Amino acid sequence: MQDATAQVLGFEDLKHAIQTIDREIETLEILKNSLDKTLSQAVDILQSAKGRVIVTGMGKSGHIARKIAATFASTGTVSFFVHPGEASHGDLGMITEGDVVIAISYSGESKELSDILMYAKRHNIPLIAITRNPESSLGKNSTLVLKLPDNGEACPLGLAPTSSTTATLVLGDVLAIDLMYRRGFSASDFRQRHPGGKLGAILCKVSDIMHKGIELPIVKEDAIMQEALLVMTEKMLGCVGIVNNNDELVGIITDGDLRRWMSPSLITEKVSTVMTKNPKVIDQNALIVDAVNIMNNTGRGITNLFVLQDKKPIGIIHIHDCLKAGVA
Repeated sequence: MQDATAQVLGFEDLKHAIQTIDREIETLEILKNSLDKTLSQAVDILQSAKGRVIVTGMGKSGHIARKIAATFASTGTVSFFVHPGEASHGDLGMITEGDVVIAISYSGESKELSDILMYAKRHNIPLIAITRNPESSLGKNSTLVLKLPDNGEACPLGLAPTSSTTATLVLGDVLAIDLMYRRGFSASDFRQRHPGGKLGAILCKVSDIMHKGIELPIVKEDAIMQEALLVMTEKMLGCVGIVNNNDELVGIITDGDLRRWMSPSLITEKVSTVMTKNPKVIDQNALIVDAVNIMNNTGRGITNLFVLQDKKPIGIIHIHDCLKAGVA
C-alpha cells in the first residue's frame, strides 16, 4: 500500500515538475519574441556609462538583481547591487554621476525603490526599468523600460515569483552577453576575473606552467643515446627533445621509446635512430585544457608536449603540471 502511494506521489511530482518547466519555457518564449530595438537602446546606455552599473530590486527581484550584478562584474562591466532599503539610509551615496541604474520590479510598484528613482532623476542618472508594466510608477520614472512578459507565475497559486524571476534572470544574461560581444571580451579577460578554482585553472595558458630555459631537456640530433639518457635523468621530465643544427625540434625520445629499444648497445645508438619523429607539440598561448586533450587523445597517450615558437622549443609541459594546476 505504501509503495502504491509513493508511486502515485512520484507520478504527481513529475507531472507538476513538467508543468512548472513548461510554464517557464512558455514565458521565456514570449520574452524572446517580444525583444525589439529597446534592447539595443538599453545596451547602448550600459556600454556608454562612464561609471558603474548599479542593479537594485526588492525581495525576490533583489536576489535576481544580485546575480545580474555579479554576472556583469565577471564579464567586463563594473557593477554591484544596492539594496533599496539601505539606499534610503545612506547607500544612495554609492550611486554617482556617470553610473547607470537597473531597477527591477515585476509590478513596477515597489515602494522601496522610490528613493532611488527620485535620486536618479535629481542627478540625471540613466535608469533602466525591468518590469511587466511600463505604465507603473517605475516605468513612468525610468529612462527606458525592458518589458517582462505578463504571463503569470508557474506557482499554482499564481503568487510566488517563479516565471517572472526566471525571465528577469535571462534578460540580465542577455544584457551581459550583448555587452561581452560589443566589447570583445575574451577568455583571457574572463580568466583575470576568475583566477581561483577549477574555472581559473581551465583558463590558464600553457605558458603559465611550462618548463623553460635550463629546465628544457634538449640534445642535438647527432648526439648518442648516452648523452640523451644523462639529460633525461637530469631534467626528470621523462623525455628529451631532439633538435637539428637550426635548433628546430625534429623528434622526441620518451621512457616508452627506451623500453622499446632496450638492448646492450642502446647507449651507443644515435638519438636520431631511436627518436620518434614529428612529435605532438603545442603553442604557448593555448589553454592547458587543450594540452590535456592532445595528450589524452593521441593514440597510446603521451605525457609531454614541447612548446614551439618558429619550430624551436621554448618550453615543455608535462601531464603532472596539468594535474598540479587542477586541470587533468
